[in-house]
Amino acid sequence: MNLSVPGVLYLRERLGSSLFTRVAGLAGPDNRARIHDTPGPRWFGPDRPIRTVHGDASMFIGGLRALLLQSLHPLAMAAVAAHSGYQGDPWGRLQRTSTFLAMTTYGTAADAQQAVDRVRSVHDRVKGTTAAGQLYHAADPHLLAWVHIAEVDSFLRAHQRYGAHPLDAAGCDAYIADTARVAVALGVTDPPRDQAGLADRLAAYRPELRATQEAREAARFILLQPPLPWIARVPYAVLTANAVSTLPLWAREQLRLPRLPGIEETCVRLAGQGLTRTIRWAMTPPRPLTHTT
Repeated sequence: MNLSVPGVLYLRERLGSSLFTRVAGLAGPDNRARIHDTPGPRWFGPDRPIRTVHGDASMFIGGLRALLLQSLHPLAMAAVAAHSGYQGDPWGRLQRTSTFLAMTTYGTAADAQQAVDRVRSVHDRVKGTTAAGQLYHAADPHLLAWVHIAEVDSFLRAHQRYGAHPLDAAGCDAYIADTARVAVALGVTDPPRDQAGLADRLAAYRPELRATQEAREAARFILLQPPLPWIARVPYAVLTANAVSTLPLWAREQLRLPRLPGIEETCVRLAGQGLTRTIRWAMTPPRPLTHTT
């Protein structure tokens, strides 16, 4: 089947619009205009690695990986299960998270600080007791640090494998340093600022991590029960398969996620790279057509 240029552009616009609405919500266009068009100083300049990573389609895979990895801290998972409503309103949670990332990465310094203040206000109210009798508080700097490093590790690993422009070693360190700026604003104490620091901090949390029943239920919901129409299930399965394939082996074992040697390194990865290229194509505004005479 041959598609005309207008037909391809229409398909691109429809796919890109659908993806953007899913990720950003109905307020997405207004938020995007505010984030990118409001004049004023930013936390991060246009050449900073955080803009490269957070603006790439690899974030779809990195975000899923982050959710799976974060669930392995029992206190963090208990807070999510009891207060986030991720099963009842998963798209709302995704949209709030994506708006926060966009606001702090690209928005004015004033809007970024307001976004941080809103999150800190929510964290202050999220507290409780696990089934095992342990107290948790979302504003605890130790828990905040776990959520942060799991997120940063996931976003960076996904970008290095599926991103359009993988970073060199110095760029990876700079990305981690950029994210530390946001982490400190959220209340994290001394977040890692380079790859060595990130690896050390992840290793330090290992003794605290285990897959609770809540974590396995969250993984099952994320991987097998997405609130999506059937037509979207196949591409979503490609994203989740690639998210799982980038998890460390110990995390997969905890969550009882199978490994398929050989297939993951070939078919799964190739499908993930192809899908992220398609998402990137759909969500990048096409260049205006030029006419020559």
